[in-house]
Amino acid sequence: MIRRVATYVFAASFAFATTPAFACTGISLKAEDGAAVRGRTLEFGFPLKSNVIVVPAGQAFSGTLPDGSKGLTYKTRYGIVGANAFNEVAIIDGLNDQGLSIGLFYFPDYAQYADVTSENASRALAPQDFGMWVLGNFATVDEVKKAVEDIAMVATPMPGLGSAKGMPADVHFFVQDKTGKSIAIEPRGGKLKVTDAPLGVMTNAPTYDWHMTNLDTYINLSPKDVDTAKLGPVTLDPTGSGTGMLGLPGDFTPPSRFVRAAMFSQAAVPNDDADEAVFAAFHILNQFDIPKGSVVNASVGGALPEITEWTSVNDLQNLRWYFRTYQDQGVRMVDLKEALKAANGKISFIEMETAPQAVSNVSGEAKPMATGDATEK
Repeated sequence: MIRRVATYVFAASFAFATTPAFACTGISLKAEDGAAVRGRTLEFGFPLKSNVIVVPAGQAFSGTLPDGSKGLTYKTRYGIVGANAFNEVAIIDGLNDQGLSIGLFYFPDYAQYADVTSENASRALAPQDFGMWVLGNFATVDEVKKAVEDIAMVATPMPGLGSAKGMPADVHFFVQDKTGKSIAIEPRGGKLKVTDAPLGVMTNAPTYDWHMTNLDTYINLSPKDVDTAKLGPVTLDPTGSGTGMLGLPGDFTPPSRFVRAAMFSQAAVPNDDADEAVFAAFHILNQFDIPKGSVVNASVGGALPEITEWTSVNDLQNLRWYFRTYQDQGVRMVDLKEALKAANGKISFIEMETAPQAVSNVSGEAKPMATGDATEK
């Protein structure tokens, strides 16, 4: 038997917030020197109150069952940095000291979790437990592939989601290691289905294999412009650049974002190293930033605009987690090794949303131009 988080559960749980919308988009790039980076946007219909969380190796954790009892218990082998939500010790997006990374993405109406039984309780994890478990225990995608065969993911409410007591979240996951190898992990039929993700992109529902098949619809897209075309006796000329991508879907639905993410990341000009690739990823992710008011989600008693709460990029070679927020578009970086040293063996956090971004006034920096003789006559 499986448990599916149904629509009526969402409606009943959201007395204080919007129906959840999680329009996250993920991409991957690989630099010429072999460095892999993974980036994503984080959108939601109400504030997730994320902060950076730093988790040293050697921490004891337990999966949480729907009745509040413990599921799978383990001790972390690796140090971790990433973003949490609702002040929970959980990983929504992050990496470990082996260069393995994970991102949690919303998967509405498609997540099918296992029922808790006496047989699977000791190997059960809630969706919000999964990121910590993956980063705390594994170094490569292949290790994760094998390990998830024994995991039962159960529909335990996430505290703070929808109400104080929380509600189960429909999610799936994207995992990438420092070689650039990537997989999608989706709870389907009470089991965790693993799908290879060779393009390194991720959005939301439907299932990952559906998105890959849907790419066939856009077989004509290319970054190379079409110069001219013949239509009978008429020669058609382009009205401007961009004709190779004519027909690229521009809306914010998951299928459209998946196509754009695939095209933009695959068309990216190769970068020399991780530092260049990190900022190339941020530029690509600009294409998925949601202007406030462009997406409005229905809510109990009203509707709220969805925003891109934060955008992150994981540097899997240098073990750095970069981020920017809705209020502060300046890019900030957390070096995992430095953060672990500062944490001094204790689970710690770094505030993500601080004061609004400062505007630099450069008016007084005007300097005379070297204009030659033209202005002196």
